[in-house]
Amino acid sequence: MSELMNNTKITDSHDQHFMQRAFELAQLAESHEEIPVGAVVVHQGKIIGEGYNQSIMSHDPSAHAEMIAIRQAGKRVNNYRLLDCTLYVTLEPCPMCAGLLVHSRIERIVYGTPDLKTGAAGSVFNLVSSEQLNHQITVTSGVMAKECSQLLSNFFRRRRAEKKASRNTVKRQSIPQKK
Repeated sequence: MSELMNNTKITDSHDQHFMQRAFELAQLAESHEEIPVGAVVVHQGKIIGEGYNQSIMSHDPSAHAEMIAIRQAGKRVNNYRLLDCTLYVTLEPCPMCAGLLVHSRIERIVYGTPDLKTGAAGSVFNLVSSEQLNHQITVTSGVMAKECSQLLSNFFRRRRAEKKASRNTVKRQSIPQKK
């Protein structure tokens, strides 16, 4: 029992450490006006792939943080299978990314905050643990959930305010001025 507890504490410590790096990458995405999501792939305690959302700046709808981190990790290990690897990501993967994770044979996913609209690791869908597929992934959620959720909420609040201000500016410019 104490061995299990010690392993859990070690895992929790590692999870916190690697999620912190994913969070830093999410902040980098935000600095580029991208949706702030960051991801890292870890093998044997070392980061072998990193990514952050780049869909807007690269004009590529598949340029999600997970996709970029998985591609980098595959090149690093010279294999499309990422056996014994863990993906840390600030937001629960979408169906596209969840499919990629199943195909890459990631062993474990650790995510910060759930995606209640498109989450495919248990929130809306459970693609990563579907017994109908040839690979199932262990999922841990809620690591740095508050920080990850707050980063996303602040980003979307700011974006909505900017869009509203832009619409108001356009409206003011289109109203004829009285002389």
